[in-house]
Amino acid sequence: MPNLQIVCATIRESQITKNFEEKPLVLLRLKSFLLLAVLIPTGLTSVFAQETSTAKTQKKEKQTGKTQTADASKNAGKGASENATAEQVAESTILVYGNFAGRKNLNQIRKTTIERGKVSIVNAEGKTEQANYERFVLRADNLEKERIRLNQEFPNSRYALVYSDNKIFGLYNDTVFAPREDASKAFENQIWHGLEALLRYKENESKLELVANEKISGIDLYVLNVTDKQNRKTRFYVSTKSLKVMMLEYTQDTTKYRRKFYDYNVAQGTLVPYRTVLWAND
Repeated sequence: MPNLQIVCATIRESQITKNFEEKPLVLLRLKSFLLLAVLIPTGLTSVFAQETSTAKTQKKEKQTGKTQTADASKNAGKGASENATAEQVAESTILVYGNFAGRKNLNQIRKTTIERGKVSIVNAEGKTEQANYERFVLRADNLEKERIRLNQEFPNSRYALVYSDNKIFGLYNDTVFAPREDASKAFENQIWHGLEALLRYKENESKLELVANEKISGIDLYVLNVTDKQNRKTRFYVSTKSLKVMMLEYTQDTTKYRRKFYDYNVAQGTLVPYRTVLWAND
């Protein structure tokens, strides 16, 4: 049974540039001042004095407003950390992973997904195996209806695992086979004990439970339990500052798994960890 897995993937980002057109408002104002100078030359000094006084007042009010907004945001952050509910933490995390567009952005951009990378596995004999992988996903209303194909290319073998209609089967040279139980379980765990278990908790009709906050390696974390309809429980450790999932844990039989996420980047308008590491019983 593998106890170490490192996955790296490279995904292109898309950028949008907008052009803005400015109108010559300054010129219009200058003409109005010239006209005023011709008609009322004696009142010109008082007009400019009033303009200067108003500008100073507006600048002071603007600076005061910024200070108050900053203080309010700071206090709101403290309050959220202390009094947040499980649903608030989950929904805020979904918002961040959708690049502040939430579910709508995730559903639209991840409707069809192709992920390519490399995996390093330490097998039961203690030997490290390297492989290339490709992961194809056809997004559905929930994870039960999802269609996922994982192609893996090892030095001595090449095969695919397919998840469809909540079932798992293997493909080798277009021939269907029943994969080993440990391989099926590992593939199933990637799906039901991954980030999507949290990001799509509502679609999966999962239950949420917010556990007491923890501090690990100097990072304040929300500890959030997500339990699906099949009673599969995943514990997520979410940064209270960035709302990124830093780590998750789950138990299968007597084995406790821990997966950590690294190198977050925005790819195609959604937040993606470019590297993950999985431990089994430390």
